[in-house]
Amino acid sequence: MAHIGTHRAKIVAHIHRIAGQVAAIERSVTSDAPCADTLDLVAAVRGAVAGLMDELVEDHLRAHVAASVLTPEERKQGADGLAVVLRRYVR
Repeated sequence: MAHIGTHRAKIVAHIHRIAGQVAAIERSVTSDAPCADTLDLVAAVRGAVAGLMDELVEDHLRAHVAASVLTPEERKQGADGLAVVLRRYVR
């Protein structure tokens, strides 16, 4: 994803936060924390992953579908690839 180079650090920081949240879920489960607390942690991870997905989808759209330098075939390939990912994501 060369097109994310301009804000790669922001995306990597987001991924690190998600990794920390997943580690918190593991600690919660292994320490027999209350179910509601663990569910809250899982919900937070889900939201964080959704936010990351939103950001990456937007980057993909701008770079591989909407960029004025793309040929019609490149736009189609970008849109088709995104459609496959979105179908898998929304299941």
